[in-house]
Amino acid sequence: MSVKAGKHARELLLKEYRGVLSTHSQAMPGFPFGSVVPYCLDAQGRPLILISRIAQHTHNLRQDAKCSLLVGERGAEDVQAVGRLTLLAEARQLCDQDEIEAAALRYYRFFPQSRDYHRAHDFDFWRLEPVRWRYIGGFGAIHWLDQVALANPFAAAAGAGDETEQGMLEHMNQDHAAAIAHYVELADLPGQEAAQMVGIDSEGFHLRIGQSLHWLAFPTSCNTPAEVRQALIQLARA
Repeated sequence: MSVKAGKHARELLLKEYRGVLSTHSQAMPGFPFGSVVPYCLDAQGRPLILISRIAQHTHNLRQDAKCSLLVGERGAEDVQAVGRLTLLAEARQLCDQDEIEAAALRYYRFFPQSRDYHRAHDFDFWRLEPVRWRYIGGFGAIHWLDQVALANPFAAAAGAGDETEQGMLEHMNQDHAAAIAHYVELADLPGQEAAQMVGIDSEGFHLRIGQSLHWLAFPTSCNTPAEVRQALIQLARA
């Protein structure tokens, strides 16, 4: 059961792209402080956030790295009947230049508008390192989970061309716009702008339409670029 719950929890984490970050208030000791943050997942499947140095939650994290991220299904009519996930984590600011560059490359694909305010203001990348997860899949479906994050086999810098996530994304966006439009139609996704594929993992892929993100699952899990290509072809023909 925990394996199935872990998969459902991870799918929720992938489908959503913003959550409530709770930190320990420094201004009001003893009280939790909640704020909304967008996130994407890094190469190891951990939430990656970009936050301002002057923000209250940043001050809080510098004093106490323990935090939580609450993610719930967007647009739910009954929030108690749908999935929600709480990640208990230790927040770590990225300081290594290679890590920062890798984070920026990934984060800007998901949130291109953040590139401007990152340049204009003092923002830093932080990673939420999981300690434990609490997943509720609806009434009575309650689980404590030790493992939810899953490494992305295609996100590593090694390799070249279409063998990497970046290469596959460039290939799809440049050469297969019609297939991407078909994926949008299949999933009945909202939005008037053309979709861009911005992320690929072993279980599915992310499309960005305007400033909204949508994750679509593969028919089966994919562990090689060849399996990804086959899954995308299968969806294009659906």
